[in-house]
Formats: sequence, C-alpha cells, structure tokens
Amino acid sequence: MTRWDWDYAWEITPGLIQGMLTTILATLLGITVAVILGLFLAIGRRSDRKWISYPLAWIIEFIRSTPLLIQLFFLFYALPLITFIPEPIRFLSPLTALVVGLGVHYACYCSEAYRAGINSVDKGQWEASTSLNLKMTTTWRSVILPQAIPRALPPLGNYFVGMFKDAPQGSAITVAGVLFVARALQSADFRTVEPYTIAGILFLIVSIPAAIFVRSLERRTFYET
Repeated sequence: MTRWDWDYAWEITPGLIQGMLTTILATLLGITVAVILGLFLAIGRRSDRKWISYPLAWIIEFIRSTPLLIQLFFLFYALPLITFIPEPIRFLSPLTALVVGLGVHYACYCSEAYRAGINSVDKGQWEASTSLNLKMTTTWRSVILPQAIPRALPPLGNYFVGMFKDAPQGSAITVAGVLFVARALQSADFRTVEPYTIAGILFLIVSIPAAIFVRSLERRTFYET
C-alpha cells in the first residue's frame, strides 16, 4: 500500500501549480476566442443569404458532434501534413493548438447561447428599428445585442467552467498543463497518489469559485431581465 509522503508532496506542488497556471491561461485565451467567434457564428446563422447561413450551420453541427480530443489531434498532428496550407498556420505550438481547439470547439456552443438570446428579443424591437430606418449594423450594435448578450451570459459562464475542465486534454498534444505535469511526475517517480491528488485539489480550488461566480451571474441575470 502506497503511503502519503508529505515531503514529496510539498516538493512537487510548485511544478503542479505552474502547470495549473498554464491550464488557466489556455482556458482564458480559449474562452476569449469562443465568445468572440461564437457571436459572429450566431449572427451569420441568422443571415438571409443561404450561402452563409447553411454552411455555418453544417460547420457548427460538425464541430459540436466531433470530440474535442480528435480536433486537438488534427490541429497538432494532422494539420502540418496538409502542404497547401501556409506554414505559419500549419505548424502550431502545443499551447496555440490547444487555445485554437478550445476556442473553435466552444465557439459553436457559444453561438447557440447567443442565438437563443437573440431569438428572445421581442420582434417589436426589430420592427421599431426598421420603422426608424436604422442601418442593420446599428440595429445589431445598439438595439439587439445589448438585450441579447446579458441573457446569454449564464450559459456562457457554464461553458467557461466546462472549458476549464476540458483544457487538461491538452496533455495529449504535450501542453505542459497540470495533468501533463502530474503524468510526468508519475512516470518519473512511480508515485501516483500525490501528483493526481494535488492536481485534483488545484482543480477544486479554481473550479469551485468559478462555479459559484457562474451561479451568482445566473441569479443576477434572472432578476435583472
């Protein structure tokens, strides 16, 4: 039976914390990509031009139906083999591939949250904008999105927590996140309990406050809308 070694646990904790910081960085960058790209996808899906809305709908469904891990493998291992793509795009660093993978994958989910928020805006708002002869860009920027985005915030917050839990999959493409560090320690020192236990505790330290924030955001948005 493996006994807990406190000296070893304290020795490996700084490295695991550094790995957790990498995981948090990937999550923050990924959610930034997701919320921005997701908004454009949601607006594009509402386009009257079928050559825009139909392909976007298929792309979103394809990405949502494909495991994130497969997408990360494609970005890191398969994309460099597609020679007609320019080299700066083909060859991604592990962290960049993880951020792109997380961002694009969750952008498809965020787009649905935005679309639900946009659809919840009363049709009278669109009609009033038309009667005032507002440009479409002005209607979106000043009328529709200020009402739709607050309603989409709670699910966006949930996607942030979900992305944080998925970010450790980057270890499969050698991103030095917390799970990668824990695996490396286990392989080097043949000790399993301490690395994975500390990694789990670090996840709890970050994810529980994030979940509490999301719940408070949901209650606040509910009362304000």
